[in-house]
Amino acid sequence: MKFPGSVLASVFLFLAETAAALYLSSTYHSAGDGMWQALTLLFSLMPCALVQLTLLFVHRDLSRDQPLMLLLHLLQLGPVFRCFQAFCIYCQSSHVEEPYVSITKKRQLPKDGFSEEIEREVGQAEGKLITHRSAFSRASVIQAFLGSAPQLTLQVYISIQQQEVPNGRSLLMTLSLLSIVYGALRCNILAIKIQYDEYDVKVKPLAYVCIFLWRSFEIATRVVVLVLFTSVMKTWVVVDVFFNFLSFFLCPWILFWCSSSPFPENIEKAFTRVGTTIVLCFLTLLYAGINMFCWSAVQLKINNPDLISKSQNWYRLLVYYMLRFIENAFLLLMWYLHKTDIYMYVCAPLLILQLLIAYCTAILFMLVFYQFFHPCKRLFSTSVSEGFRAWVRHVFCACRNHKVCQKEGNTDQTASEDRDETPSSSKISSMPSQILNTNEFCAV
Repeated sequence: MKFPGSVLASVFLFLAETAAALYLSSTYHSAGDGMWQALTLLFSLMPCALVQLTLLFVHRDLSRDQPLMLLLHLLQLGPVFRCFQAFCIYCQSSHVEEPYVSITKKRQLPKDGFSEEIEREVGQAEGKLITHRSAFSRASVIQAFLGSAPQLTLQVYISIQQQEVPNGRSLLMTLSLLSIVYGALRCNILAIKIQYDEYDVKVKPLAYVCIFLWRSFEIATRVVVLVLFTSVMKTWVVVDVFFNFLSFFLCPWILFWCSSSPFPENIEKAFTRVGTTIVLCFLTLLYAGINMFCWSAVQLKINNPDLISKSQNWYRLLVYYMLRFIENAFLLLMWYLHKTDIYMYVCAPLLILQLLIAYCTAILFMLVFYQFFHPCKRLFSTSVSEGFRAWVRHVFCACRNHKVCQKEGNTDQTASEDRDETPSSSKISSMPSQILNTNEFCAV
C-alpha cells in the first residue's frame, strides 16, 4: 500500500501557512495596519472554511450521522483528524486481513503497439486511503488558488510599498508560494488521472521535478507582474483582473449553453437543482481562479459526467500561453512607463527582461514535460517536437507562397507596363504606309 505522503504534505502546508498568516496579522495589528490585518485574515480564513467543506463533501459526511466529525470541521480541525485517520489506516493495513476486496481493471500503457488489461484487488483499507488522497488533493487545489495565491500577491505588494521584508512576511510568502506550486502540481496529476482513467498511470520522480519547476517559474512571474502593475495603476488592475476572471468563469457556461445539453443531474444524488447549480458555480469559480495565475491543465466541461474534458486540446494550450505572454509584456510596459520613485534604485529594463525570460523558462519546462516526462506520452497522436516541426513547415510554406505570389504579381505588373510602353502592331504596320504616302506627296 502506498504511503500517504500527499496527505501529510497537504496538512503541513495548510497548518504552516495558517499559523504564519495569524502571526503576521498580529504584527499588523500591533503596527496599526488595520487594512493589511483584515486582508491577511480574509485570505487565510476563507480557504480554511472551503477546505472543510471540500473534505465533508468528498467523504459524504453531510449525509451521515457523524456529529463529532462535523464539530471537528467547525473547529477547523478536520484536516488534522483526517490525516490522523489516514495514517491509522495505513499502519493497520498490514496487520488486519481484508474480509472484502473489490476488483479493478486497468489497462497498461501501450508498448510496441500492444496494451494489456490487468486486474488488481483493492481492499477496504486501500479504498479508504484512496478517498483520503483524493479529498486532500482537491483541498490543496482550493487552498492554493483561492487562498495562497491572493495571499502571496498581497504580501508582495505590501513589501514593495513598505520597502522591507520582515522575517514573518518572508516566511508567509515562501509558504504561500510552495502551497500554490503544490496545488498546481496536484491539479496536473489529477488532470492526467482523470483524462486517462482507464490506464494504470504512474508518474515518475523526474516528472514531479519538471512540473514543480514549470509551475514555480510561471506562478512567481505572474504574481510579480501583477504586483508591479498594481503598484502604479491601481484602478486599471481591477479592470484587468475582472476581465480575466469573468472570461474564464463564463467560458464553461457559454460552451454548455451552446451545446444544448441537458442540465447535469449526476453530481450528487442528494442534491437538488439549486444545490447542483451552486456546486457548478463553485467549480467554475475555482477554474477561473486557477487560470488567473497559471494554466489549469484541465478543461471544465459541464455537460460531461466527469465535469472535465478528457481530450488534450493543444490549441487552447498554445493560445493561452501566447495571450498570457502578450498580457504580461503589456503590463510590464505600462509599469515601465508609469513607474514611481519607489523603483528609483531598480534597473527597470533588466527587471522586465528577467521576468520575460523567467516566463519563457516556465514554457520551456512545460514543453520538456510533455515531450519526455508525461506518463501517457505514448498515447499522444503527435509529440511536441513533431507539432513544432509541423508548425515551422506550415509557417515556412506560407511565407514561401506569399513570396511567390508577390513575385508573380510584380512580374505581371512589369509585363503590363511593358505592354503599355511598346507600340501596338497596328500602329507599327501603319507607319510605313504613312511614310510612303508622304514621299509620294513630296515627289508630286
